[in-house]
Parts: sequence; structure tokens; C-alpha cells
Amino acid sequence: MTELVVRRLLIDLARPMAQHWCGGDAFRTALFNALSMSFPMGEQFFIDAVRDGHKSMPPEQHARYASEVRGFIGQEATHRRIHGLFNSHLEQRGLRNLWAQSIEKQRKQFEGLDPRHALAVTAANEHFTAVLAEWLLGHPDMLEGSEERLQTLWLWHSAEEAEHKNTAFDIYQALGGDHRWRIVWFRRTTLMFVLDVTRQTVHNLHRDGSLYRPSTWASAWRTLMGPAGLVRHTWRPWKAYLRRDFHPSQQASPLSGEWLQRNRSRFTLVGERG
Repeated sequence: MTELVVRRLLIDLARPMAQHWCGGDAFRTALFNALSMSFPMGEQFFIDAVRDGHKSMPPEQHARYASEVRGFIGQEATHRRIHGLFNSHLEQRGLRNLWAQSIEKQRKQFEGLDPRHALAVTAANEHFTAVLAEWLLGHPDMLEGSEERLQTLWLWHSAEEAEHKNTAFDIYQALGGDHRWRIVWFRRTTLMFVLDVTRQTVHNLHRDGSLYRPSTWASAWRTLMGPAGLVRHTWRPWKAYLRRDFHPSQQASPLSGEWLQRNRSRFTLVGERG
């Protein structure tokens, strides 16, 4: 069982942000913007999947997971709200959220199906976000030059993703979800994730006029394939999910807890009295 608390982030997202807010880097800005654009719809899908799976449990299991599910839903709902505020700035710049449209189409495919299917997709996505979070927490220089409030936003979100990465996986397993379907949905979800993040990032670069600049693609290579690159550091933990005996807790690290402890002044706990 995982003890999850809901945190209220103490940052101001009402103020405008620079076009290339990520240290003036067009590619990294477009990539992080793309990820943010997936979160409000994506987080709602995850909330619904975990809530529906929890409702399907027999009473004794339902009670066992009740606290963790509340924490998971609270954290994801907070991420959805915060990134909705972040995304409003992107909408004002004329960026179309293509990824949200894709998620909505996918969501409709699960209506009326066994809840374990949506849980398997959620567990796969939670694995991706936990792996991405671990990479970012380990390489915070990827946000170097960004405003402190935006660095806080991304590192806080990363810390919580690493914190609740077990929930959907555990509920899927508790409901008797098998390895074969877990892997089927993992492969499909990987393909959709790569296609959607690529399409949205390219769209974002095209809209701000940075798509054909050599500096954009030099940054793309460094960010993805360089010594600290995303692909270089995440493909092994991504692949580990395919093992029959895999569990998200096997990829635990102290980075999430360390960041939350060091930055305690940047958030309050929901329900905590000051």
C-alpha cells in the first residue's frame, strides 16, 4: 500500500510566461508544452479508470485500497487543474491541443468494456510518466533558465508521479488482470504515446516558427539522445515493464522524496491547517 497525500502548489500561474519559457530553448519548450497538453484529459482518464476499477472490487479489497485511491485521485485532479491553467497560456498563443482530441477518441473506445482494460492502459501510462519523472528529477538542468515557478511546477509533478506509480498497476493485478493483456495494452499505448507526443511537439514548433531552425533540431538531439538524453536514460526502465515479474516498486529511487522534502515550503498539504 502507498500512502498518498494531496498537495496544493504555491505558485502563481496567472502571470504570462515567455514564448520559449524553458531557458529560451524552442524544442524543450515545445516538448514540455506537448506533455502538458495531454494532462487534463489524460489525468481524467486515469482517475476514471482507477475509480471504476476500485468500485469493481469485492468489499474487503475495496476497503483495503480506499485511502490510496483517494490520494491518487486527489493528486491527479490537482495535476489536471494546474496544467489546465498552464495550458490556457498556450491556447492564447494559438496552439491547438491535438493530443486531447486523440485521448477523447481513445476514451470512447473503453465505454462499456471490462474496467481492467482501461486500468491496463492507465498502468502503462503511469509507467511512462514515472520513467519521465525520474529522468527529469535526475536531470533538473533540462529546466535550466526557466522561471522558478515553472521549474517548481514540473519537478513537483514529477515527484508525485513517481510517488503514485503503483496504484493503477496494483488495482489491475488485484482484479485478476493478466500479464498478456497488460503487455498488449502496454505496446499499443507506447505506440500511441510516441505518435501523439511527436505530432503535438512538431505542431507546437510549427506554430511558433521554430520547426525548421537548425538550433531546434540540435536541441532535439541533445535532449533525446545526448549524454543526459531522455531516450538514452529511459529505454531500459521502459523495457522492464515487459517482464512477467515486473512491479513499479522495483524502480524506486529517493529522488521524489528528496525533492518533496527539500521543497516543503513550495506547497501545503490539503486539509492541513497553517
